[in-house]
Amino acid sequence: MSAPSSKSLSEVNASVSTDRKRTFHRLFAFFGPAYLVSVGYMDPGNWATDLEGGSRFGFALIWVLLLSNLMAVLLQTLAARLGIATGKDLAQACRSEYPKPIAIFLWIICEIAIIACDLAEVLGTVLGLNLLFGLPLLWGCLVTLFDTFLLFAIQRLGIRKIEGFILLMVSTIGISFLIQLFLIKPPLPEIATGFLPTLPTGALFIALGMIGATVMPHNLYLHSALVQTRKISHYVESKADACKYNLIDTTIALNAAFFVNVAILIVAATVFYKNGVVVTEIQQANKLLESLIGSQLAPKLFGLALLAAGQSSTLTGTLAGQIVMEGFVEVRLRPWLRRLITRSLAIVPAVAVIALMGNSGTYKLMLLSQVVLSLQLPFAIFPLIHFTSNRVKMGTFVNAQWVKVAAWISGLLITALNGKLVYDSIAGWISDGLSLPLSLGLLIFVALLFGGLGYIVLVPFFRKHHGWKAQPETRATHVIANIQSYRMNNIAVALDRSHADAKVISYAVRMAKAEEATVTLIHVVDTASAQVYGDADDEHARGDMVYLEEIAEEIRAMEIPVEIQLLHGEPSVALVRFVLKNGNDLLVMGAHGHRLFGDLFRGETIDTVRHQLQIPVLVVR
Repeated sequence: MSAPSSKSLSEVNASVSTDRKRTFHRLFAFFGPAYLVSVGYMDPGNWATDLEGGSRFGFALIWVLLLSNLMAVLLQTLAARLGIATGKDLAQACRSEYPKPIAIFLWIICEIAIIACDLAEVLGTVLGLNLLFGLPLLWGCLVTLFDTFLLFAIQRLGIRKIEGFILLMVSTIGISFLIQLFLIKPPLPEIATGFLPTLPTGALFIALGMIGATVMPHNLYLHSALVQTRKISHYVESKADACKYNLIDTTIALNAAFFVNVAILIVAATVFYKNGVVVTEIQQANKLLESLIGSQLAPKLFGLALLAAGQSSTLTGTLAGQIVMEGFVEVRLRPWLRRLITRSLAIVPAVAVIALMGNSGTYKLMLLSQVVLSLQLPFAIFPLIHFTSNRVKMGTFVNAQWVKVAAWISGLLITALNGKLVYDSIAGWISDGLSLPLSLGLLIFVALLFGGLGYIVLVPFFRKHHGWKAQPETRATHVIANIQSYRMNNIAVALDRSHADAKVISYAVRMAKAEEATVTLIHVVDTASAQVYGDADDEHARGDMVYLEEIAEEIRAMEIPVEIQLLHGEPSVALVRFVLKNGNDLLVMGAHGHRLFGDLFRGETIDTVRHQLQIPVLVVR
């Protein structure tokens, strides 16, 4: 055990350079985190609901998967923005926000959820090995214990190698189902009708299961940490670019997961629904594929995809476990030890159920793991929504109003559906003869969960918004965090009809070309009559206007937009008043050095103007 770093996933934090000049290369540098997250959306729990939905109701529920995917993209995007904007992952944010007992409570239920998730991954790998090689389920459990060390070796190669491995697994899953779709030749017009919202009789429960099993709680913790593996400057525009590129990454990766889920449903609808077969177990689907399609390749591809899903989820589960332990309680174990503990806790129930109940027990155990994940999900969603909707914490990256509304609707909907799944499951266990002490203990546990959830959801509405206690920082850290590059739309140029104007105009023109800005040429008529009476239409003022017009014509020939403005009165007062009213982004002035009284007066003008304006003032000498 070692002292944790304040940075999330400290061994790979900011390890991937994003300093690329070309847009495509920069985008590629940000690709990766969302692919690690996407494997949670194609785990065996999703497979079970997709198979049953397709085999019972054909293509009618494709729109449910689309709705689920949209909500997943929204919530994962919020998780990525939290990590980029605040430099904290979701677990660290919870530890900074809540009292220590609440943080520990959240950590415990999160650890239980990760073990439940790992249980589903174990079962996926075990079933994949069984379907591909006929390996007995108990022997498969032993293999999953040792594959921990193989994945640990991959993890030591760095985050980009991990992302490459996950991309290979995701590609394997996608290609496997592409080939299966080619083999079964599904009817495209009927698939298209599945995107129209309809709900056949009896389909409500399956639809609820599809939506409820979509967002995995550990993925929100994982994503908020993985985005910090990119080296991002602390200034605002760099973070804004990172948010933009991660949104693209998330959209592409989760749409790949959406394709896998739709492909599973299409396979089930085309093969099983058309033949009047209802599938409720993964092994059952695999056995029927060969007989109904007439090809030995389809079940092999099915098993290969399932094995790839289990292996990829295993690695992301390792990272998620590390993130929540370090984030919530600041305890860091060696990755292999942390992984071994989690996997051992997941294997014990798997071995026990397989030994006592055989193949049929794996499906029930998988459902139990989904129920446990459903219980923990709201404890990840609502803190995420609260944090990203708080301007004090997020600054300019705070959620827009429409994002807040969409996030709350998604969070409440997913929570309600997961709550329905939990309620139905517990009611079923009790009606099936669960003993009274266990029933009471279960109900007390659920009541405690609801109490904790009420605290997390409601208390932030009645508490004054506050930031998180910052880590000790240097002056440079504070300065870097506030660096911004400003866009200049209008550059004001003060001219005094001297030879120095050429140099002043040269600087202004150069910046106007770079910024594609408008140049406003200004001269102040400061004759005695102009200072006393204001506007003066005398020979001196008319000469000044001709001077400005001639220079403006030359600058327009350079294809730079130009405006001219002749002011009257005291130069410092007139310049300040005009710039404040006109909203210029920069003022360029000339200085001659202090030679006798004339230049002393000009120097006083410059100092007066600089002190009264909030915009940058460039003094050219």
